[in-house]
Amino acid sequence: MGEKTLKFNSKTIHGGQQPDKAYGAVMPPIYQTSTYAQTTPGGHKGYEYSRSANPTRTALENSLASIENGTYGLAFASGLAAIDAVIKLLGPGDEVVSTNDLYGGSYRLFKQIFEKYGIKFNFVGMQDTDTIEAAITGNTKLIWVETPTNPMMNIIDIKAVAAVAKKHNVLLAVDNTFATPYLQTPLDLGADVVMHSATKYLGGHSDVVAGALVVKNKELADQLYFIQNASGAVCGPMDSFLILRGIKTLHVRMQRHCENGEAIARYLENHPKIEKVYWPGFESHPNHEVAKSQMNGYGGMISFVSKGSSYKEAIKIVERLKLFTLAESLGGVESLAGHPASMTHASIPKDEREKSGVVDALIRLSVGIEDKDDLIADLEQAIG
Repeated sequence: MGEKTLKFNSKTIHGGQQPDKAYGAVMPPIYQTSTYAQTTPGGHKGYEYSRSANPTRTALENSLASIENGTYGLAFASGLAAIDAVIKLLGPGDEVVSTNDLYGGSYRLFKQIFEKYGIKFNFVGMQDTDTIEAAITGNTKLIWVETPTNPMMNIIDIKAVAAVAKKHNVLLAVDNTFATPYLQTPLDLGADVVMHSATKYLGGHSDVVAGALVVKNKELADQLYFIQNASGAVCGPMDSFLILRGIKTLHVRMQRHCENGEAIARYLENHPKIEKVYWPGFESHPNHEVAKSQMNGYGGMISFVSKGSSYKEAIKIVERLKLFTLAESLGGVESLAGHPASMTHASIPKDEREKSGVVDALIRLSVGIEDKDDLIADLEQAIG
């Protein structure tokens, strides 16, 4: 069967993969080497130095390209290193239009690192493409989208934003960390670049930090490969191996994350002490129809606020949880709870943060793959 005809569940296991050439190993070996023997200067088997390329990383990059329906994959030392490479496509005077509701680390990288090099960032709500279009100027080179957004679970219409990007001849990059390619494939919807914090669902076991980019266009891929090599924030061989191993079970894990996520979202929605639940699967969600059309499910990420929007009450709830672990990050097999205002989004100024809904009482859940009844029982005792 050809690679193109494989369905997603098969691509996670076989996409872009072949047995190792040396001994036929089914899983790519961990090539824990920095350099490679040459027969004559420049005479080698495709590998010279592991910053430039490493066989284990190549296997991961091929897998990433396959599951995102792209052509070229790039693996980085972290999700932020992957974003860093995309912004390095730009120069002083260039502008970026970004969603105003995004991961705190992305915001910090944009505002505190790249802004001082003369790149301007405009943060806007992206529920409506007219707002995005109004923010585009003659200097705009990139639109940065996160959907579902972190932590407000806003849904942005990728196809509609892609039409705006093409009209104005700007690049569209989509952070696909929350959805994963199991739920949506942004390149198929018109995006130019897909980014992942592979630390999260792709790795899936909370044991590795890595990032990924996938593109279709060769010229864009060549620019990004140059930046990856020149800047050097590459994914190491052991980390590449772990992400590749995680991808092999992505489809079965995501199915359970979605089932558990729905059960918990509906439980919280009906809880008398909970004021608001943010989850794109609700018909009342402002962009539910868009989510329904561009996603194959609604994922395992949920945010909520308890009645009275009390900061103290939110802290009490997360401290009382037993099965949910209070921790940074998301997307692992175990359920995690976070308090965005003091954890993942602490780097965003309070007034900016609250404009997009990240209030001090907000709690974010990464629903794992445990038994849903046990998870609900844990929330029940913690909410009281």
